[in-house]
Amino acid sequence: MASHIRRRKFLATLGGAAAAWPLAARAQQGERVRRIGVLMTLAAGDPESLRRVTAFVQGLQELGWTDGRNVRIDYRWATSDADRIRYAAELIALAPDVMIATSGATVGALQRTSRTVPIVFVTVIDPVGGGWVASLARPGGNATGFASREFSMSGKWLELLKEIAPRVSRVAVLRDPSVPAAGSGGFAAIPWHLHSEWS
Repeated sequence: MASHIRRRKFLATLGGAAAAWPLAARAQQGERVRRIGVLMTLAAGDPESLRRVTAFVQGLQELGWTDGRNVRIDYRWATSDADRIRYAAELIALAPDVMIATSGATVGALQRTSRTVPIVFVTVIDPVGGGWVASLARPGGNATGFASREFSMSGKWLELLKEIAPRVSRVAVLRDPSVPAAGSGGFAAIPWHLHSEWS
């Protein structure tokens, strides 16, 4: 059940990403086959990876894009930093019309390779904190997409903790600062809730 919900959520997200594709490209779809590059963070044989690819293809088909007919999809599976850098360069060299990035790390690798090819990202924790977009309202540059959660959720976690354990008065937050955008926006929301809700 949980995997089915995740699959539907991913399908909806990627369907929305396809909808964000410039309308001019859709108007010209009869003129030439469009090309999409997809840089995944999971291994090619990973069951979740296969589910996501299937959902992506289905979402595109629902919007009139069929792989092999009016669109060609090139996938690369990058499970390490070295893979991301190498495969980002490979995909950009294929001159795609748009790139799909499935994590902040893949957005970063693609932007280091090109600042002109449009990038649509999904499942990114903090695109602003990672430096991939200027703001959520006005991304600027060549990247846009969907953050994986609303930052205020971090504060809600504290509210839930307070309901479960009312006597808790001290909370430690662990965060890896070496990971770009490892929730810096959400992390910033926590102190506000600590002062407003726990004082």
